[in-house]
Amino acid sequence: MTQPTRPRHHPAAPSEDVVLGVATHKDAHVAAVATVTGARLDTRSFHATRNGYRKLLAWARSSGRLRRAGIECTGSYGAALTRYQHSEGITVIEVN
Repeated sequence: MTQPTRPRHHPAAPSEDVVLGVATHKDAHVAAVATVTGARLDTRSFHATRNGYRKLLAWARSSGRLRRAGIECTGSYGAALTRYQHSEGITVIEVN
């Protein structure tokens, strides 16, 4: 279910920090990557499965240095994604 899209802006430099934001849903999560100054780089959706989480993280990391993610519903639909992000060294901030 990954939906290929073209970046809306040029990718960040590999050494530039980027931030991941995820809107969680039962079957799929919609993710956006932005620079720390707020320029949106790309958006995509991924299956809400372990394999989808791996693809989401690899995609986000391809945009720059990923250290932080804002994820909604970390206690329900986003719980498994939050655990996965933590296991990969990503700081997760809950977003309402």
